[in-house]
Amino acid sequence: MRFDTTGKVSLDHIYTQPDPRAYFTTLRRLDYVIPQLAKPYFAKLIREYRASQHAPAPTVLDIGCSYGINAALLKCDATMDELYERYGDDDAHGLTRDQLLDRDRGFVRSRSRPTGLRVAGLDTSQEALSYARSAGLLDQAVHADLEHNEPTEEQRTLFAQTDLVFSTGCLGYVTEKTIGRIVRAAGERKPWMAHFVLRMFPFEPIADTLAASGYETADVAGVFKQRRFASAEEQSLVLDTLSSLGVDPHGLETDGWLYARLFVSRPRGATGHRGAEAAARQDP
Repeated sequence: MRFDTTGKVSLDHIYTQPDPRAYFTTLRRLDYVIPQLAKPYFAKLIREYRASQHAPAPTVLDIGCSYGINAALLKCDATMDELYERYGDDDAHGLTRDQLLDRDRGFVRSRSRPTGLRVAGLDTSQEALSYARSAGLLDQAVHADLEHNEPTEEQRTLFAQTDLVFSTGCLGYVTEKTIGRIVRAAGERKPWMAHFVLRMFPFEPIADTLAASGYETADVAGVFKQRRFASAEEQSLVLDTLSSLGVDPHGLETDGWLYARLFVSRPRGATGHRGAEAAARQDP
């Protein structure tokens, strides 16, 4: 196994396949659950944005969207267990990529709800974006590395039309550089944000960047399972990282899971701020 500088095992290869079968097969073994836990929080924030901003058809930008997982959960009301079965069964592994795409297009057509929600995906993996866009999960796809590059004019136009920004695990590798570039491109139209961030990654640099652009950030109470450790070695390395940061892993990472926190950021003065945080805490 290869590990990154935080101690996490490198799973880069599952994000660059021509379809999502390796992604779901690998992450199923690790009980990857964070998108499912994030779903009710995202759904509540979308409802509150619609109500307070009078926006019946908001656009969500999903940072680190990979194969459109959050889009499938939000637009098609899918579950992670359902997606694990869908891409991990023998039937799926017997299909060509084109056949799998045809099956997924039918799934999206049959399961998409008439909510008006649009999801744009931002990722550095062209393969994952291409599949999600071709399957109809993503309405728009942005292939960009905003850690190292400024957005193009086309990308800036899309960001300027974004209402909400979500992420479920990429922050830490994606930093305040990316968030700052998205916010600057949005201009006066500041999107609401919700980010699930592993406990090994301090959120303060991003919160400070957002504060300088007129945002308030709430740290939602509680922690959220992301996935099980891939090995005892990964757990040991991550525990070392947490210790170096002064983060107490007792009863959490020591029990075999990676955990994340949720941060909700809104422009100062946005309505519904406290209500959203309180409502979110009612969900598992």
